[in-house]
This record gives sequence, structure tokens and C-alpha cells, in this order.
Amino acid sequence: MATTAPYGSWRSPISAELVAAGGVSLNEVRVEHGSVHWVEGRPLEGGRQVVCRAGPGPGEQPEDLTPEGGNARTRVHEYGGGSYAVHGGTVFFSNFADQRLYRQDSGAAPAPITPEPPSRAAHRYADTCPAPDGRRLVCVRERHEDGEVHNELVAVPADGSGPPVVLAAGRDFYASPRISPDGRRLAWLEWDHPNMPWDGTELRLAALAGDGLEGDPVTVAGGPAESVFQPEWSPDGVLHLISDRTGWWNLYRLGAGEQLEALAPAEEEFGHPQWVFGLSTYAFLPGGRIACIHGRGPMQRLGVLEADGTLRDLELPFTSFYPPQLRAAGERVACIAGSPTRARAVVVIDPAGGGVEVLRSSEDAELDPGYLTVPEPVEFPTEGGRTAHALYYPPANREVQGPAGERPPLVVASHGGPTSGVVSDLHVGYQYFTSRGIAVVDVDYGGSTGYGRTYRQRLNGQWGIVDVDDCVAAARFLAARGDVDPARLAIRGGSAGGYTTLCALTFRDDFSAGASYYGVADAAALARDTHKFESRYLDRLIGPWPEAEALYRERSPIHVTDRLSCPVILFQGLEDEIVPPAQAETMAAALDAKAIPHAYLPFPGEQHGFRQAAHIRRALEAELYFYSRVFGFPLADPVEPVPIAHL
Repeated sequence: MATTAPYGSWRSPISAELVAAGGVSLNEVRVEHGSVHWVEGRPLEGGRQVVCRAGPGPGEQPEDLTPEGGNARTRVHEYGGGSYAVHGGTVFFSNFADQRLYRQDSGAAPAPITPEPPSRAAHRYADTCPAPDGRRLVCVRERHEDGEVHNELVAVPADGSGPPVVLAAGRDFYASPRISPDGRRLAWLEWDHPNMPWDGTELRLAALAGDGLEGDPVTVAGGPAESVFQPEWSPDGVLHLISDRTGWWNLYRLGAGEQLEALAPAEEEFGHPQWVFGLSTYAFLPGGRIACIHGRGPMQRLGVLEADGTLRDLELPFTSFYPPQLRAAGERVACIAGSPTRARAVVVIDPAGGGVEVLRSSEDAELDPGYLTVPEPVEFPTEGGRTAHALYYPPANREVQGPAGERPPLVVASHGGPTSGVVSDLHVGYQYFTSRGIAVVDVDYGGSTGYGRTYRQRLNGQWGIVDVDDCVAAARFLAARGDVDPARLAIRGGSAGGYTTLCALTFRDDFSAGASYYGVADAAALARDTHKFESRYLDRLIGPWPEAEALYRERSPIHVTDRLSCPVILFQGLEDEIVPPAQAETMAAALDAKAIPHAYLPFPGEQHGFRQAAHIRRALEAELYFYSRVFGFPLADPVEPVPIAHL
């Protein structure tokens, strides 16, 4: 029989140590000759990223391909992705320490195949595509020289016998180089500031000849107001792509006369925002079939587009295929999949019978379902007569219940990006709170991905307003419904979600506490100081810099801390180049000057997003401790106290 205890004080086996050290991140699935490859990010090894391989035999144990001390991670666009490729059993990868491209033949130590740059990590490589004959690679190169950053497409001899040859340059950004099966054509994406890749990209096509391009490239899709995603050649040499020209990212192919032919038109998303390289939401199966990930919002499906145009969804125990890494493995497909109660895993799925083979789970420990909550998708009214979306996680613990008449505290989660979206896989960090009696709502505020281009553009010119309105509306909706305590509302978020958090705490009075992870406090500083990829991102979200300087000041919490009156805890990586530490430090100083209760926890060696297990654990426990002090509930488990100034 369940015991009764105050919300927030429930004892739970889902510890911060389990959250931090119990699992790995999974990404970058590749398939060659039946063997499935992927990248594991390991918090217990300082966040090192390791290329792994399993198969092709069923039940074969995974093996590490990246040697001890190696780290397959690129810093192109700072967010990376597309850090390795496989061809003929050889792995080509970007090494994090020096950012050079390395070749690793079976049984041999990795060897660099790109020249040593003029300064450490000055030349970075990503999204490598080997030619069919394996003699060269085409990839994105990002050069940091003389205070400038130059992005370009280059061809690299696969044996390192010569310097890279520039294939395309002059545009602000390049991505997704893809060589046709006959090796004669190259397709790629390019775009310019102030666009981000989800605003508008151009799909370019050119003939390959020798070590360069022959003739002038042509644009076959896309433009300043059309986002093209994942160009891919079918086995018979037909170029496919995803475009949002209808307002939704749908699948197309390039037909006769280079006309686009829609393959599965629907008011659903088949694509994702390209924060990182190498994403894949569709893959070619034998017989002209195409496997594809699609859906609206966080509840995604995996289907097979038959040769006759029928889209058949598979019956699977998954609602999330994130990050999107769908690859064909003969008649089967390999991908990363999960659900709210099933940890993210690298799996191989048989579309014919629906069979699932798990190659690697992100969690080493099986979580007791008695301590897991299943989120409820909710739609709720928000400002302007519009509707917004969220996943609501009620408290759940088989051993404990809350006192009669008491309602739980609520933590509103504002995701990063802000052009990202809520994901419906197992979020152990949320279950850490819910299993202790704290409700969580993960908000897909206006501007989020998953609901079409119009919803995604709600945030244009309105960052710090629409996102805040929707987070407040989610909390009010759940309080009015009787789910949560309206007097104990908190908001948390990282990066852009940290900005939403700080704006909500500064410009509104609905929340009683907040937690900002490497959040933006000064939008103008972000516009001035951030890396090239996002240096014009705010032109659309707020206004052009510096012309709209007054608006940036108006939208920045750091300039109106006199309106902030509730406790805040700040977490910051000291090597963060996307949101520099000065932002958190300045915010902490302002809070201190006003004698507002706050805590500031800096983490050496961390960049944008925490990767080291000890730091992940400390941050999560500190956040729980902070809420316990602010909301007045005891903790069931001992936690290292956090110094909270002015409390």
C-alpha cells in the first residue's frame, strides 16, 4: 500500500547519478554491408564520442572502433554532427582535439589525411561523403583564419596524398554533399545569412569531373523562403529531397525536366531543423519502397512508402525516432528509437513483420516502470486566440502518494533552439522529478518544430514574448484543470530555453522559481559574440543587429532585473562559445546587487551542454535542492547543499 508524503519529498530509485552516469547518448547511425555503426557519447569518459559497430550477424556484440583517447566529434557550426563516414570497412572521422580528418583502416591506428592547420583546430571537417570508388571524400570544411570563418565544400583524397580541393565557396554555409551512385554528380545544400537552414536553403547540382566540378552548378529546389532537407540519391540514381514549399516538410523526387514530384503529400513533417549535420528521416528499401519518419509534434511514426504511393505505418512500441538517423540495412532499417517509458536505443526493424532487434540501449540499467510516468499530449489556449502544445508528465511513484487536498509543484520545461521541439522518448531527467512528486510540462511553444512552417514562424520578431506566453499558458492551463499547485510553479530551460526562462521570470509574475542552464540573459551580447552559424539567427527572432539595438535591450532580462523578484539558479559551462560565461556571471551579479535569492554554479571544462557525468549529477541535484528550499518540501535522499545567496 502506498504511503503518503508531501509532493517533492518522495523517495525514488531514479537518482541523479543514474541520470548522469547510467547511460550514453546515441547518434549518427550508418550502415555498410549489413554492419550497423553509430556514435556513443559517454559521460563517464568525459563526454568522449566513440564510433561503434555491430553485426552483420544477429546477436553480435557491439565493438568500439574509435581507440581509447580518440574522440569522433566535429565542431563545424559548433553543434557538429556528420562526424564520420564508413567506406569499405574504413572509418573516416573528425578528431575533436585537432579537428583534422582521420582515416582508420581495419586493425590499424587512425592517421590524419588532412594537412595540419595554421593553428590548432582552425580547419574543421563535417558531413563526409565518400565517392563510390572510395578514392576521395567530399565534405564541409570550416576555416577559422585571421578572425574570419569561411565555409566551403572540399574534396579530400581518401589516402591523404594531397591537399583538399575546394569545390564550392562564397556562400555563408554548405551542408549535405551527396555523390550519385555512378560518381558523376554531386548534390548539396547552401544558404546565406540571415537565413538558418530551416528558413531557406538551395539544393544545388553539378557534374563531377576529376578532382573538381564540371560546368556551373544549377539550383534544382529551394530558395530564401523554402527549406530543403536531406538530399539523397536512390540506388538507381534519382535525386530525392524534403522541402517545406507547401508549409510542411514533405518528401519529393526530382523527375523529368528537373521537376519536383511530391511522393507523400500531407500536413505532417517528414523533416527536421538542421541544427547538426547528417540527419536522415528517410531511406531506400528494395523494390522502390522508401522508409520514412513522419508525424506532427513529438509523437512520431515510422512508415513505408510503397512503390504505388501508399504510406503504411508500422505497428511499433516507439513514439520517438530522435535524433533522426534512419538508414537502410537490406530489407530492414536501422535507426534510433524510443518511447516515454523505453530508453532511446539503436535498433534494427523489419518492416515486413515489425520485428525489432536492439543493438545498444542508451541506458545500462532497466528502470522499474512503477516509478515512470507516461506523458499526456495536451493542447491549450494561449495569447491571440491560438493553440499551443505540450507533453504533461504527472507525478508517479508506486510507493508514495501525495496528501489529500495537496497538489504537486510544477516545473515548466522550455526547450532550446528555440527552433527545436519536444521529444517523446524516455526523459530520465524528467522522471527524476516526477518520481519524487514534482510534475513537469514540456512545452512546444510557438516557434517549435513539428507543426508546419507557419507554427515555426510564430516566433519571428516575437522571441521572448510568444514563447513566454505559451509557457505561462501551459502552467495556467494545468493549474486551472486542478493538476498542479498554482503557488508552486517553476520554469527551467537551457540555452534558448534558458532565455525563455529568464524572460518569464523577469517580465511575468506567474513563476516562483527558475533554473537557467547556460541561458541567454543579454540578447544583444548573443548577437555580438556568438559563433558564425547563429550570428544572424536573431535577425528574424528579434530584429536586425545593430539597427534594432533598442529592441534587444528591451527584450534582455539583464537590463530589467528590477522587475525580477523570485529565486533563480544559474548553471554555466566555462568553455561555452555559444552562450559565453559572461552572460551568467553578469546575471548573477545583478541578482546579487538586488539581494534576490540565487545560486550560480559554473562548470570548468564544459561547453554548450554538459557532457561530464559528475557535472550532470551535480546540476540536477542542485536544481532539486533549490526547489526544495524555495517551495518548502523536505528531501527524501541526501543531497549536497547549494549555497543560495540572500535566501
